[in-house]
Amino acid sequence: MKISWNDFVEECRNCQACPLSKTRKNVVIYRGSVVAPIMFVGEGPGANEDEQGLPFVGQAGQLLQLLLDAQGFSMEDFHIANVVKCRPPENRVPTEAEAKTCKVLLGKQILISKPKIIVLLGKTAYTLFTGDKMAKMTEIRGKFFEKNGYYILPTFHPAYILRNNNERIKLWKDIALVREKAEELGLMKPLPSAPDMPTARPSGK
Repeated sequence: MKISWNDFVEECRNCQACPLSKTRKNVVIYRGSVVAPIMFVGEGPGANEDEQGLPFVGQAGQLLQLLLDAQGFSMEDFHIANVVKCRPPENRVPTEAEAKTCKVLLGKQILISKPKIIVLLGKTAYTLFTGDKMAKMTEIRGKFFEKNGYYILPTFHPAYILRNNNERIKLWKDIALVREKAEELGLMKPLPSAPDMPTARPSGK
């Protein structure tokens, strides 16, 4: 049975399936376009996201948006989400049980959004999404793998880059890889010229 986006949003907002529902301010569902060729998936909302009800709106989100803008992505090109839709207290890592519960909703979200490319932001998102606890980010980032018809790319979480600015070039290259794959699949038109990596750091917290 097909589920409409509005019904899905209501299901998320009414969800009481795990303890995170008791401490949240807002359910954080998505940012970008409902239907989009590319989906970015983080681990879970932080304080800014919980306050605004939108994913990746804090400093890490500003950095991600800066890189997406520089690579010529429009809002129609991407759908940004998280493995869990409620903020874990004190920004702790979501538990396996919380992730397992919320992945039912994420599965529905993917079916509605219809991405061809899924970008997993950070080792935690990769582990919670795939169940693979052994892989090292240094070995898996920047390499596409195909599963169930999706092209999946693990990369660094922007928050990691804020703490390790010398690694920014790697995240930039991975976002460029996403752009190349999207063009290769006919999901986006080629840019007229190669973009330059932005040097500005996001402001605020």
